[in-house]
Amino acid sequence: MVEDLDPSSLTVRCLGDRKISSPLERLMAEGTPGHAFYTDDHRVLVQHELPDVSRMIAEGREFPCFEVAGPRKKIFFDPAQTNCAIVTCGGLCPGFNDVIRAIVMQAYYRYGVRRIYGIPYGFEGLIPEYGHAIENLTPEAVANIHEFGGTWLGTSRGPQDVLRMVDRLQELDVNILFVIGGDGSQRGALAIDKEARRRGAKLAVVGVPKTIDNDMIYMDKSFGYETAAAEAVQAVHAAHTEARSARGGIGLVKLMGRHSGFIACAATIASGEVNAVLIPEVPFALEGPHGFLEVIRQRVVSRGHAVIITAEGAGQEHLGSTGQTDASGNIRLGDIGHFLKDQLIEHFRQCGTALTLKYIDPSYMIRSVPAMPQDRIYCMRLGQAAVHAGMAGKTGLIVARWHSVYVHVPIAVATSARRTVDPGQDIWLSVLESTGQPPRYY
Repeated sequence: MVEDLDPSSLTVRCLGDRKISSPLERLMAEGTPGHAFYTDDHRVLVQHELPDVSRMIAEGREFPCFEVAGPRKKIFFDPAQTNCAIVTCGGLCPGFNDVIRAIVMQAYYRYGVRRIYGIPYGFEGLIPEYGHAIENLTPEAVANIHEFGGTWLGTSRGPQDVLRMVDRLQELDVNILFVIGGDGSQRGALAIDKEARRRGAKLAVVGVPKTIDNDMIYMDKSFGYETAAAEAVQAVHAAHTEARSARGGIGLVKLMGRHSGFIACAATIASGEVNAVLIPEVPFALEGPHGFLEVIRQRVVSRGHAVIITAEGAGQEHLGSTGQTDASGNIRLGDIGHFLKDQLIEHFRQCGTALTLKYIDPSYMIRSVPAMPQDRIYCMRLGQAAVHAGMAGKTGLIVARWHSVYVHVPIAVATSARRTVDPGQDIWLSVLESTGQPPRYY
């Protein structure tokens, strides 16, 4: 994936020459202690491991690099004449409100922007027929929203007519649109950016990527992931308590992770109480002496109980296609949690082994909680970086953290593939060492 990345694809488009002095100059006066402005020449290597760097040097290849995020000395938009808008899309995730608040506070206090629209209920809010009233966001309005879960603006799933969305943005005279959402939402943001460019509209589109599954590429992590993993651990503790308190006890927990098992892996390692983990990236056999069902039964027979985590996308090869899609166009998955529950009950019955199974699905409880402090810090930094990018006239990008540096990633690159757990890397090794489960069930 990185090897095939064309360095030219990482160029971030700007709406035009930056000629306006940034109001942040007062915070960064030369000759006094403080932060320096960034230029577009500040770059971070996409791939930083020595063997890859050495190979590119030997081949004479140009290094793919991300542009560093942060304040620019000259900006594109005049703050006094700038209108911003914020929209939140997709499923709930801890940190939505923190990012909204960060953008409003940064734009208002640091840059002096006085009109910031809140678009209600996702992209629906840009289609007049839905009848959603546009909010006027002020520091006072958002002062305490980070203390609550969900999104203060509301959200929805699914695409809307891009022509009509851009029409509405132009009616509102929006200069910068901040899109907080996952890969589908960012594809929508890219479509808006392309349509605005086709019209010659000076509209900057800046994304703040949201995915509770932590599965967007070219970023260290996505906001809300750490909170989700921590909350998942509480569900694992409950499953462990139930399992060890019953004869032949099994605690089965289903966690988020349609295509990537990061939350399942993190909750496993953090809890230290899990005996088997199933993730979408690692297929498994159910039947046979080394299959999942019999290995778990042997664990219960020898140790008295077992705790199992399954990611929601695991084991779909055993369920078959549902033939259905959700509002976002995602394939509806089969319910692996209830499937495993039924399979375990039947296998233990056939073997004459006592079983008390408790099934826990905490997904919506996890999605709805407020962000924890570490995530709040991350959300604040992302919101600040998004405003810096927008005021500089940069467009068609997301802000992210890569190798611990905040960077600009073109939306087309950020949505080109999905990040998954690599069974050959150390996170899966750590899971195997924590659980003691076999490398594979076969």
